[in-house]
Parts: sequence; C-alpha cells; structure tokens
Amino acid sequence: MSTARSTGAPRGDADIARVAALFADRSRARVLIALSDGRRLPASVLAAEAGVSAAAMSAHLNKLRAESLIAVEQSGRHRYYSIAGPKVAATLEALAAIAPAQPVTSLRQGTRAQRLREARTCYDHLAGALGVEVTQALIDRGALVATDGVPDTARRPGDRLSAPVREHPYRLGPAAAEVLRDLGVDLPALLAGTSGGTRPVLRFCLDWTEQRHHLAGALGAALSGALFDAGWIARRRAPREVELTAAGAVAIEEVLGIHPAAND
Repeated sequence: MSTARSTGAPRGDADIARVAALFADRSRARVLIALSDGRRLPASVLAAEAGVSAAAMSAHLNKLRAESLIAVEQSGRHRYYSIAGPKVAATLEALAAIAPAQPVTSLRQGTRAQRLREARTCYDHLAGALGVEVTQALIDRGALVATDGVPDTARRPGDRLSAPVREHPYRLGPAAAEVLRDLGVDLPALLAGTSGGTRPVLRFCLDWTEQRHHLAGALGAALSGALFDAGWIARRRAPREVELTAAGAVAIEEVLGIHPAAND
C-alpha cells in the first residue's frame, strides 16, 4: 500500500479530464496553436485568430491561465500572452498526431497543411521536413553522434508518437562547435549559459508529420533563433508556418550539404 509523502497532502491520479476539456474547445485550441511557436501575442490578435469577441477571448484566456497552460506579460498598457512552455507545445503536437484531419475545402487550406509539413516551429525550435533534414545533416556532418550505433533520425523502438524522446540516442560530436558556428550558434557560450540550468542542451522530439527525430532543447532553440536572425528562415503570417528563404537555401546547402528548396 502506498503512503503519502510526509511533506505534503496525499495526491491522486492526474486529473486529465480537467485539462483535456480546455483543449476540447475549438476557440481555445486555436489560441494554443497560435501561441505554440513561442510568440507573445495580445488578446486582440488572439481573438481575431479564434474568430471570437474580445469578451469571449478574455474568458478563454482566464481559463487557460487558471490551469497554467499560458502565461501573461505586462508591457506598458498592453498584456501579451504566451504558451506556458515546451510541455504544452508537445501536448499539442501529440494531439495533432492522433486527431482526425479537418476536411480540406479550399486550395488555401490544402497549401497551408503542406506548408506545415514542410517547415514549422515546434514551440521555439524547427520542425517539419526541414527540421528533420537539418537534424540528419548535423549527424552526417559530425555535429551530432548517435550513441546507439544508428546514424539516422529514424524512430527508435519505444519512441512515443509526436512526443519528446525520453532517452535520446545522440550526443554532441567532434565537429559540433565548427558546424554550429557556421550556422550562427556559439556552442561554447550556449554550454556556459545553460550550465546548471533546468533545460537540457540536447533534446529531441519525434516529429508528428515526418515520424523522425528533430532537434529540440536549448540547442534547438538557439539554432532556430540563429537561422531567423540570419534571414535564412522567416515566419509566415499564419501561426507556426516557416519558410526557407532563397539565401537560406544557398547557405544551408553550403554548410550542411543538403538541398532544401526555398519557398516561393
């Protein structure tokens, strides 16, 4: 028979239904999706994204904040909302993997779905086909080394669909500092800055569209930030959508030896 810890009250099973109910509302789901690329957005933008009134959005945001799914930051007279962290983003990715696809009734819907498959953000790191391709190139170039003898981003036995990889089979390789420097990431500074921190340098997710690993963690965030800063990738108007620029296609081919096509 289990006993409660002496430092706190007894705790039962996780109340999944309580949190799941927040994801079940279409308007709140749109809010979370809009924030899942790590941006901070005001309530007015979120209301437009969800297609609801300002009063209705206020009620939705209060519910999401009450369960710690989003955070808010005051800047002058304005309040900006953001997703609470990578765990919430990972939950959205997992739900997307098991949720039925919405019917595509227009060319616009179809092309957006394709763009999300090609390149998108997963919280603050790069995902989709481009994210997986870049991760594989880091392995091929010796910036990452597979510790299980499989030099590939393929799904491993036990990997959960669309979820952070619990036991990631990679470590930094001998060429990590050089390759990442050419991509705009100062690896020594990153390692020094994350020393003793709560976020691991290396983490990987099983991409929900590609079903292969993509780089996450502090290094994944630093890499995507560097690519944005260099103008090699850019945000589209829709949430999470990312486009590879013409300059980025050339630069990534030079550094990583891969040939991703730039978006039109």
